[in-house]
Amino acid sequence: MYAISLVWTVRLRGFQMPQGGGLGALFNLGGIDPRVLERLGASLPLPYNLLQPWRLVTAVFLHGGLLHIGFNMWVLMDIGPMVEELYGSARFLFLYVATGVFGYVVSSFFGNFSIGGSGALLGLIGAMLAVTMGRKSETMRMLRGQIIRWLIYLAVFGLFFHGIDNYAHAGGFIAGFVLGKIMADRAPVSPEERKRAYFLGWGSALLVVGSFAMVVFINIRAV
Repeated sequence: MYAISLVWTVRLRGFQMPQGGGLGALFNLGGIDPRVLERLGASLPLPYNLLQPWRLVTAVFLHGGLLHIGFNMWVLMDIGPMVEELYGSARFLFLYVATGVFGYVVSSFFGNFSIGGSGALLGLIGAMLAVTMGRKSETMRMLRGQIIRWLIYLAVFGLFFHGIDNYAHAGGFIAGFVLGKIMADRAPVSPEERKRAYFLGWGSALLVVGSFAMVVFINIRAV
């Protein structure tokens, strides 16, 4: 999706060098035109999202620049394998999509235009924090320390850098923590558990595919 949005941006306004100097130029590197992000399914203020609810899903998979997607993928590569190993692939996908969607429900309630997977990533972190709380083994203490460090990094990043959607971060984290308390913190073992996990995983996948299908349909109608 980032490649599609970048190509669309270049076609729309041509290739442009990053504006500003220092960190400003770095943040603007590979920047995506907001008009492109809106057409591809960015999250909008709540009244618009209620009319086009698929935006709550598609916004999770859009990014505004190279640094944005690079940082998010770094966090995902660090946290994601632990969550997937603990819950299994199907419930991992469910956690990622569900917490990302809830993050954008909160964000849109406060009137934000927003994109990115940060809310979903905070959801994964929230789920892992819920799992490790109260566990006294050395492994759990180390994992909890790693998770808390990520929370500190993301909190500092959100406080001191412009354009960070802290509402989506908070919503995703809360949703992940609640789901981490509700869901069994192990991979499915019985046929019934696997069936429920596959239902959640395939349901999430179909929701993502259906949401982007709506984006394609809307854009075709607009041509």
